[in-house]
Amino acid sequence: MKINCVIIDDEPLAINVIKNHLQEFQNISIVDTFNNPLDALETLENNEVHVLFLDINMPKMNGLDFLKNIPVKPHVIITTAYREFAADSYDLDVLDYLVKPIPFPRFLKCINKLTQRIHNNDNVKSSTLKDESYIFLKVDKKLVKVRYDDILFIESLKDYIKVCTTAGNYIVHKSLTSITEELPENNFLRIHRSYTIAIDKVKSIEGNSVEINAKRLPIGRKYINNTKQIILKTPNV
Repeated sequence: MKINCVIIDDEPLAINVIKNHLQEFQNISIVDTFNNPLDALETLENNEVHVLFLDINMPKMNGLDFLKNIPVKPHVIITTAYREFAADSYDLDVLDYLVKPIPFPRFLKCINKLTQRIHNNDNVKSSTLKDESYIFLKVDKKLVKVRYDDILFIESLKDYIKVCTTAGNYIVHKSLTSITEELPENNFLRIHRSYTIAIDKVKSIEGNSVEINAKRLPIGRKYINNTKQIILKTPNV
């Protein structure tokens, strides 16, 4: 499934930054871009738009006022140079709030959040859910698509993490806390300061450790009660 997006910003350079970032994601298609929010109304009403990148400070109409008045709301990602509107925007149930200039690592985190939200949407067909059960990881200089179902566990390596999957391992410049927050909490569990695991990949529990793919991983003392409580509820353990 293609994720269709519209970009509204009165600064052409700001639109170009978002467009350049989006070029890295083959599953996202740009329907159109607009400098004036009022010009976007017809496109939003007559097309299937899944996500709207929306600036706030624009002539003729403020982005938040525009958001309050559109009848059909896609997922909305605010893109602005002003931090002070964050609280007001989240009251309007926006998906994310990006402050310009938008660095690519922050944009990547936002896109992962978007794909997870769409994945969890009850209105999406089951076949679509299967297609969107993944995360993009920046490995060296390219983005690698990794399916949630393929992830076995993730290990912290100081400033990096090692994502261990059924297809191989990936070294990513990211913290374990950050990647854990981006993964679906019903499927993944932090069990140690150095490990996050895929719950359904656990083969056994012995003492203060779990077995995944013939490898035994320690459970941290502060994680032990929660880990056992969650894992022992799953039918395959």
